[in-house]
Amino acid sequence: MEKSQNHTDLSCDVAIIGGGIAGLWLLNRLVKAGYNAVLLEQTALGGDQTAASQGMIHGGIKYTLSGSITGASEAIADMPDHWRSCLAGEGDVDLRGAAILSDHFYLWSSSSALSRMTTFLASKATRGRVNKVAKNDRPAIFQHNAFKGSLYQLVDMVLDVPTVVKALADNCAGRIFQIDWQQARWLLNSERAAAINFEHGQQSRRLDARQFVLTGGQGNEAMLNELGITAPQMQRRPLHQVMIKHHYPHRFYGHCLGADTTPRLTISSHPCADGAQVWYLGGSLAEKGVDQTAEQLIGTARQELNTLMPWVDLGNAQWATLRVDRAEPRQRNFARPDKAFVSRAENCPNVMVAWPTKLTLTPNLADEAITLIQEQSLLQPSAEPIPELGFLGHPPLAPTPWHKVFGE
Repeated sequence: MEKSQNHTDLSCDVAIIGGGIAGLWLLNRLVKAGYNAVLLEQTALGGDQTAASQGMIHGGIKYTLSGSITGASEAIADMPDHWRSCLAGEGDVDLRGAAILSDHFYLWSSSSALSRMTTFLASKATRGRVNKVAKNDRPAIFQHNAFKGSLYQLVDMVLDVPTVVKALADNCAGRIFQIDWQQARWLLNSERAAAINFEHGQQSRRLDARQFVLTGGQGNEAMLNELGITAPQMQRRPLHQVMIKHHYPHRFYGHCLGADTTPRLTISSHPCADGAQVWYLGGSLAEKGVDQTAEQLIGTARQELNTLMPWVDLGNAQWATLRVDRAEPRQRNFARPDKAFVSRAENCPNVMVAWPTKLTLTPNLADEAITLIQEQSLLQPSAEPIPELGFLGHPPLAPTPWHKVFGE
């Protein structure tokens, strides 16, 4: 017997689809600006690409390794100060509940790259942004006599990403809902304006938003296909990162300068609830490791650490790898995007698509999105109540990749 359906129409100014850091930051900005905005997340807040981030908020120095200022380095030069204002509760979003893992990031080189380091530090691109660290001021890990190189401090910092996600979510807790796409589907009217229809039991609910913003990372691609949106298009930049859980007493956050424009090795340290820590390894190691098996990449990582930090003894460490697809707007020749990306969908008038491209640029993405929203003269902040979406429930916070693999 066919069930009779009761139908309810719901509406809001803006509906964000995707609960990574980009969607959460944008939600905070929109609510603060007075918009009736909600966010829908399928699985967990801060999952996938956000959870896989090393938490670096940098000022672009890693993109000046060629000795010149690139579009990427210029776009993010002011980002550390922007984030610090937010962490102090004085910025465009309130991040006072988030934790800073390190106020600084470091740069060092292998002996084979010393001349390149000298050239790099002599370039105009680094002036006022890199400071040499005196021997007595080096972090404990570089106090060892076996270290013969030089160490430099960058105007970068490292955040505990799960606490950033939680702070953003807590600010807007009543506006974040969990969507089950098995019970929801996109609708398009005759003018190709989008809406979402929810089927729960005998109740049908339709959510109309004057603007939908897709911030679902690589999940954007499936939504674009379902909506028949042909532009913008997405590309994936695959990475294969290494995680090492150990009880070595020193934390470290730094880039090793190598022969490539990408740092040879990037290390960030993340605390575990059981007192251990995880070293999370990125840089060229992660880019070149895409074609390696987990066992091969772990072997490469062991060799790199032994070459670059032979005095470090990780003892009975646990090793694992993580494959990550970084979602980006499609670029000519698969180039790396310089800036955050937000664009109107080509043939859906109330849909926008966004990729921050880097954690650091999340505030920039929100700026771009709000500018596009405000260009629609009819889309002004409204005093309407939050749509009644409580039947959807609320998504949990995503665990870290190392918690999934190693437990705590």
